[in-house]
Amino acid sequence: MTDREIDVLVDLLGLEEKAALVVGASMWATHAVERIGLEPVVMSDGPVGVRDPQGRGTSAMLPAPSALAATWDVDLAGRTGRLFAAEARRHGVDVVLAPQVNLQRTPVGGRHFECYSEDPHLTAEVAVALVTAAQERGVGMCVKHYVANDSETDRTRYLARVDERTLREVYLAPFERLVAAGAWSVMGAYSGVDDGTVAAPALEHRPLLTGVLKEEWGFDGLVVSDWVATQSVAAAVRGGLDVQMPGPDGPWGDGLLDAVRSGEVAVADLDDKVRRLLRLAHRVGRLPLPASRQGSLPGDVRAVPAEDAVPLLRELVARSVVVLKDDDGLVPLADGPDGAPLRVALLGAHAVEPFFQGGGSSFVVPDRLTYPADALRAALPTGSVVDVVAGSRVLRNPPALDLARCTDPVTGAPGVRLEWLAADGAVRRAETAAAWEGWCADVGPDDATLRLAARVRTDEPGTHELGVGTVGVHRVTVDGRVASAGDVVVDEDVILASGHNHPIAATLAVEGGGSALLEADLQVVHPVGYDRFVRGALVHRLPGPTAEEELDAAAAAARDADVAVVVVGTTHEVESEGYDRADLALPGNQDALVRRVLAANPRTVVVVNAGAPVLLPWYDDAPAVLWGWLPGQEAGTGLADVLTGVTEPSGRLPWTLPARADDVPVPHAIPVRGVVDYAERLDVGYRAWERRLAAGTGSGAGPEPAAPFGHGLGWTTWEYEVADLAAPGLAPGDADVAVHVTVRNTGSRPGREVVQVYVTPPAGTATTDPARPVRWLGGFAVVDAAPGERATADVRVPRRALQTWDAAAGGWTTPPGTYRLTASRSVRDPRRDVDLVVAPGTQS
Repeated sequence: MTDREIDVLVDLLGLEEKAALVVGASMWATHAVERIGLEPVVMSDGPVGVRDPQGRGTSAMLPAPSALAATWDVDLAGRTGRLFAAEARRHGVDVVLAPQVNLQRTPVGGRHFECYSEDPHLTAEVAVALVTAAQERGVGMCVKHYVANDSETDRTRYLARVDERTLREVYLAPFERLVAAGAWSVMGAYSGVDDGTVAAPALEHRPLLTGVLKEEWGFDGLVVSDWVATQSVAAAVRGGLDVQMPGPDGPWGDGLLDAVRSGEVAVADLDDKVRRLLRLAHRVGRLPLPASRQGSLPGDVRAVPAEDAVPLLRELVARSVVVLKDDDGLVPLADGPDGAPLRVALLGAHAVEPFFQGGGSSFVVPDRLTYPADALRAALPTGSVVDVVAGSRVLRNPPALDLARCTDPVTGAPGVRLEWLAADGAVRRAETAAAWEGWCADVGPDDATLRLAARVRTDEPGTHELGVGTVGVHRVTVDGRVASAGDVVVDEDVILASGHNHPIAATLAVEGGGSALLEADLQVVHPVGYDRFVRGALVHRLPGPTAEEELDAAAAAARDADVAVVVVGTTHEVESEGYDRADLALPGNQDALVRRVLAANPRTVVVVNAGAPVLLPWYDDAPAVLWGWLPGQEAGTGLADVLTGVTEPSGRLPWTLPARADDVPVPHAIPVRGVVDYAERLDVGYRAWERRLAAGTGSGAGPEPAAPFGHGLGWTTWEYEVADLAAPGLAPGDADVAVHVTVRNTGSRPGREVVQVYVTPPAGTATTDPARPVRWLGGFAVVDAAPGERATADVRVPRRALQTWDAAAGGWTTPPGTYRLTASRSVRDPRRDVDLVVAPGTQS
């Protein structure tokens, strides 16, 4: 649809229609205008799948984005984008709220697992491949969160203080690449930005939203607010926000039309936003071409073929696994089903119940879940035995209460009694719920409180722990004893902070041998922009062995096994949207479990089931350590493919794994007097480690990480034979630099290598430009080779990788001199150098 055709439609709309179009019609959809053929544009959350916006269906659950980035494979990212398109159309979704291209500035960031990398170039390469593939199939991807939204603490209030050069070279860089690649939508952040010139909420920051994004970069798509992030009418309109979500209430729903009529908001500004919405609607198939041009474009953009997600997700899980170390060649444990049988001790709470996905708005209900024990038993040689022992405790809250233990204390019927109370305490209605999953959204407009009651069978001897996890005003009792009471009314803030997803349960202990009465009065939450709901997670811990006895059982199983596989990791209480992590430690007693198992069986493989870095104090003692990410629905099958030699674990770290918390360059994400100060400037992630290591002399110059950015061993070895340039210098007009790197597989297995090229600036840069990083990623490529075979990686280093932002001149410049380009296996494992000469005068 041409701009002129869109303008004709804008002219047909009345002022009331225009104002309504730029405010959500509901939680997930925009308004329709039948007389111009406009249907609602439906959005839904990513980035680990496409959630059914109606909340009724299941979805393909992908590994966390950090796992996709760990493959360093843009072809695999493109295939993932095609899956996003298929999943979106399966659920009637036009725009997926993904990918998240904020950087992993600090490892304690709560949404670290939702981001790709601490490096802007790796982030951009993966995101461009994914977004391009999805949009080629007519599904829009909404790139988020613009910009410098890298912390969760006070995320709706803080200002990110970032200087202009740092914004341009680091945090804006992935967004710029995606706009150049044709992204259709961008989401503005909750937080604010102080770029040294303007300090404002992101949705009101005109220099960034309008000046950079729309005018300088030429973005012709739609800027969507994060949900309930819009704080103003005129300021957000002038800033560059195009659509307030959700709706129909909120600032724009209540005040935009009046602001236009009063002249506070210009009609031309409103028309521009409507024009952008219509353009997006056309691109996703919700606004047809004019009748005169019907048939001039082939097919229906909404007709995306369905895809079988399982093979792709299984491959993605296996390919993303990073072999951090394998001193004794333990991986794979077996080569397929025809080898000698093995006895495997599969240990750890995460071996029993993996941490499939992080918490928060990315959550999806999976089509299926696969578990390590089942998959290993099916994949190991005939006659093999897999002994599964949890051995560790990882969660603060007890597990969910089994409703089969519950009866209505009034009627005696199986289930939980629910009584809905009005504001004056009168019971409006009552029922017995045979099923209760901890949530209720079937709430009437006059319901103020849900009274929940159940008589719980506790006939096993020993101590039982009973309680309820909730948010807001509440009173929880067990056999009449108060477990918890609170009088703080919650609203949409509890959603924005994700507290409703992870409430801490109030519990009391009771002695077994009979039953206990669990009762709770729970607030009905009415958040602006969201549906009313009640949160009440019923929990019950049964009597059982002590923590010490569980550790002993794990050690005994390891002692009797040919090999032990220990799976440790984080939990939904640790990695989630809405809050940042307090520390980098593994939760619970998992470190003690690993030490016990290592003492019992030196043939031990440790698998880390986490999306973001954690400290591994036993790392030096473990012979084999694999990073397994948050793997999604194919957690079991993907890990089994790695452990049985089906697929090489060819992942490389997209971030730095610290050895000590004190060494982390940006150790926390807590605003100070409302400000998150990006004082490290350009040295995000591994760049800060490299600067400290270069500050002294020798190997002790600075703290060494446990594993550096880009590290990963795979299951074969490689020799880097030759690196050369297509041209020795960079001439005016050259778009990029081509580096050709020949590698040879020197191992006994076919393998995949990720060839990384790092840029070192010209000698003397530390004096002339001390802010410039010591070293940074310039490009990468993936190659495959059989044993003994050579392969050539053609690595593209974009011109922008050599450039710096000149804030005074307001543009990019390419400092002249001789740059060293280093073909490497990681940022700390250089193999071959080539020099690139940038002559004076090659400035822009």
